[in-house]
Amino acid sequence: MSVWLPTAPCTPEACATHSDRTAAAPLAVLRLFAGVSAVLAGVLLSPLAALLGLLFGARLRHALTRCWARAVLRAFGVRVRVTGVPHGERASLVVANHISWLDIPLIAAVMPGRMLAKSEVRRWPVLGPLAARGGTLFLERDRLRALPRTVAAMADALRGGARVIVFPEGSTWCGRGQGRFRPAAFQAALDAGAAVQPVRIGYGPTGAAAFVGDDPLPASLWRVAAAGAVTAEIRLLPPILPGSRTDRRSLARSAQLAVDRLSANRAASSVHQCVNSMPAVASSRRTPS
Repeated sequence: MSVWLPTAPCTPEACATHSDRTAAAPLAVLRLFAGVSAVLAGVLLSPLAALLGLLFGARLRHALTRCWARAVLRAFGVRVRVTGVPHGERASLVVANHISWLDIPLIAAVMPGRMLAKSEVRRWPVLGPLAARGGTLFLERDRLRALPRTVAAMADALRGGARVIVFPEGSTWCGRGQGRFRPAAFQAALDAGAAVQPVRIGYGPTGAAAFVGDDPLPASLWRVAAAGAVTAEIRLLPPILPGSRTDRRSLARSAQLAVDRLSANRAASSVHQCVNSMPAVASSRRTPS
């Protein structure tokens, strides 16, 4: 693995634990079975969803993606609070802090788009084929020379009207800390003249959701299913409009400031105030202050 790759100090032993109440074993098993089944259903139905998208347009495809993502979150017992509004339906670079594999269905439940993921995800069982069929852009993180080609592909997707979703920290952090936003992906927004929408993600309890270091995916799936309750909060922050920043580093810094660690911690501490108007996904569509 290349030394230039970003890493986080978080480890499963130190970060991915929690002392809150846990679900009874039968409920945890039921959640795990339901969650994996929901993901598998997405794999099996993704060709049909793609066909319907071609016939009836991106709006229907995005609606189907949102329904699937909400079903996954509901199956794992995750409750969601949404604050803010997406920057339109198309052509924006969405950048978020990265805590867990849950971030992917969480964002997809609110604002579906084409994800940028490490190439290793393509080889994951179940999730890998689903990601590929969903139009995920894959980055070979250990090949620096491949980065310009990936940035060009992202810019092409943005020019074509797609929403592209990136976790620019380059690695998962536990949510108690946060990594620096790497500037490379922001070049795609500059090249395409697209807006950048920062997104802040938080979970409570943090340890149950954290997927960090060498934590095996099955262990993380079980930890989420066995938690007494996991609440996710996603805050859609005001977009950074095209032309307001002239280089990728200043653009990355602006997005980083919008998704700072202190604000993320405050957001996580207020998660318990969530009031759900849906079984699993509650949406408060207002612009955050």
